[in-house]
Amino acid sequence: MPAGRSTGRPRSGSRALRRAERRRRLRRTILGTTALIALTVTAYTMAPGNPEVATVADGRGAPPTERAPEEASAGSPAPGSPAPRQSRRATAEPSRGHTASPSAPASPKASASAGPSAPAAGPGVFTASTVAGQAQGKGPARSWRVEVEQGSGVDANAAARAVEAVLGDPRGWIRDPAYGFRLAGPGQPVDFTVKIATPSTTDRLCEVLTPELVGETNCRAGHTVVVNLKRWQEGSPQFSGTVEEYRALIVNHEVGHELGREHETCPGAGQPAPAMMQQIKGLLGCTSNAWPFDAAGTYLAGPRVP
Repeated sequence: MPAGRSTGRPRSGSRALRRAERRRRLRRTILGTTALIALTVTAYTMAPGNPEVATVADGRGAPPTERAPEEASAGSPAPGSPAPRQSRRATAEPSRGHTASPSAPASPKASASAGPSAPAAGPGVFTASTVAGQAQGKGPARSWRVEVEQGSGVDANAAARAVEAVLGDPRGWIRDPAYGFRLAGPGQPVDFTVKIATPSTTDRLCEVLTPELVGETNCRAGHTVVVNLKRWQEGSPQFSGTVEEYRALIVNHEVGHELGREHETCPGAGQPAPAMMQQIKGLLGCTSNAWPFDAAGTYLAGPRVP
């Protein structure tokens, strides 16, 4: 072997190999760590419960559009969403608040001829009846006609015939031979007028000031019999008969004033209330009655109210 040549690897070469090996291990470690981090991030982003990812995946990155005020009411579905499923029970059963008790007796006012609820006010303009009638009763015929307030829903001619039937009833004022009536035709002079008016107009015509009577009562003002539309349509809570019977009471009572009759009161418990009694204020033990006379021709009187 030549002098001066070494038989082993140089020390500098061994160190270089070790450094190179350490770098390779470091690179493998870094690459492995990076791959692990990438896999973790991917698994997280693909999780189904992540709303941000769902937004991106569905292409709805923009914020949701606000609904118009009419769409924002409680219970209204968002645009494009299916309508909520309706409860079968709610559909099959009506609201209890609108269901009448099956054991409650029917009101005597709930007859087929009862009209709709009366409007509270009207224009104060009236339409006159155009039909005419024959003289009724043995006494001098007082002529009259009906006028109904516009917008009341009452037909003037139909109302005139209804009033004519009341005035011509044998239990009415014509039972007294001193009285008679006749429905006047168009353009004919009248002795008195029957006005059917809304509660507000009635209060004005009758100058009603008593709080409990505001909007509720009828009256006679001069030679005008003012019939409250509410009472004509609905009757009275104090009167146990039908609406038609209460209309008869209104006519007989107010026309009685036109004839000069004064108020009377209950003659005794269980007896018929006089037609000239203010029955709307209470019966005081009497029974409801619409007519001045009974079927036998007896005047149903009561003590005069001072």
